[in-house]
Amino acid sequence: MKVLMFGWEFPPHISGGLGTACYGLTKGLSHFDLEMIFVVPKSYGDEDQSFLKIRDAGDVEIDSHFIERKEFWSKLTYLEVESHIKPYISPEAFEILHEEDKVDIEEMKRKAFSQKFKFTGKYGKNLIEEVYRYAVIAAKVATEHDFELIHSHDWLTYPAGIMAKKISGKPLVIHVHATEYDRSGDSPNPDVFKIEKQGMETADRVITVSNLTRRIVIEKYGINPDKVFTVHNAVEPYTYKNIDYTRNLKEKVVTFLGRITFQKGPEYFVEAAKKVLDKDPNVRFVMAGSGDMMNKMIKRAAELGIMTKFHFAGFLKGEDVFKMFSLSDVYVMPSVSEPFGISPLEAMSSNVPVIVSHQSGVSEILTHALKVDFWDVDALADAIYGLLNYKALSESFRKHGKIEVENLKWENAAYKVLQVYKSALK
Repeated sequence: MKVLMFGWEFPPHISGGLGTACYGLTKGLSHFDLEMIFVVPKSYGDEDQSFLKIRDAGDVEIDSHFIERKEFWSKLTYLEVESHIKPYISPEAFEILHEEDKVDIEEMKRKAFSQKFKFTGKYGKNLIEEVYRYAVIAAKVATEHDFELIHSHDWLTYPAGIMAKKISGKPLVIHVHATEYDRSGDSPNPDVFKIEKQGMETADRVITVSNLTRRIVIEKYGINPDKVFTVHNAVEPYTYKNIDYTRNLKEKVVTFLGRITFQKGPEYFVEAAKKVLDKDPNVRFVMAGSGDMMNKMIKRAAELGIMTKFHFAGFLKGEDVFKMFSLSDVYVMPSVSEPFGISPLEAMSSNVPVIVSHQSGVSEILTHALKVDFWDVDALADAIYGLLNYKALSESFRKHGKIEVENLKWENAAYKVLQVYKSALK
């Protein structure tokens, strides 16, 4: 089977779990003799292409005859959305950006497309323009390759998948790694919601990363349950062998690793840290990541008087993530709404006991992890304190947790995705 796949990022150049999941899944699919062409906005040349082919959208040539076709442009009109959408924008920031100009399709037509358009591949202020041009590229790519099925990851590539489907007539599978309800709560950005809904409605099959996300897709977007399938993520085996495990800290270390934004619940981590430190001052808390709530979290930690025990490590990826795990005694993911959450699996594979919120997809498949409601700061603090101070409890979660995640293989997830592919092709 030949699959044309669209994704906004691919390791080692990632900004979160999306790229990690794309890598693991495609590697897993390669065990089933699939030929995959993975189109990214921007490639860097150091991606692992041993099991798929990476196509850089910036290297695709667009001729004037192709973009002047009226029927082609008529299929792009649904992209008249806000020009400064960001994937993890805060409600406050959206209100500011909402007043700015919208993308004008006619103006975009008048702009001369160079033969090649160079994408940043980032999540900057021109994101929607890149999404738009990426969809144009997708249509062209769909005419250049022989494939049987299209697979689009996350909302940024849904327009590309739709265009490829319209041009080729081949079935479309979209992969919902997160929804706008996860990112923005009950006040979704209406323009992102529009793109997501159109992608879900146009798709022949929809894959969600958890049953939690499946319910959101069905209930919030009105999608037919018969075409929505849950395939839980997995974890790549721990491969970093030369990490220095030497730790110079006498204190125990509790780690939060993720975007510092509403969805991830960083404020609950800070509040729980204060409660733990009141009982056990021999602890250091680390918040690794970046996001729109970082300054607010720094201010709150200062107000609570815990800054001497609280550290902001910035965004980590690759080997640095596992270095952080090697220093950690407990990993915490207090997400408000987490479609899945790969980082707890990575922590468990590194022998770190984890605490996750009930409001996360990964909680559906984990047995050897402590689970709390994201809003219950007292329960979260008690769970952290227990893992730090009761050695038998901690050792049990380390031992059995590692065994548990070793059985969560991407090859198994890929087999389930393959069955979805086959049902879409019938």
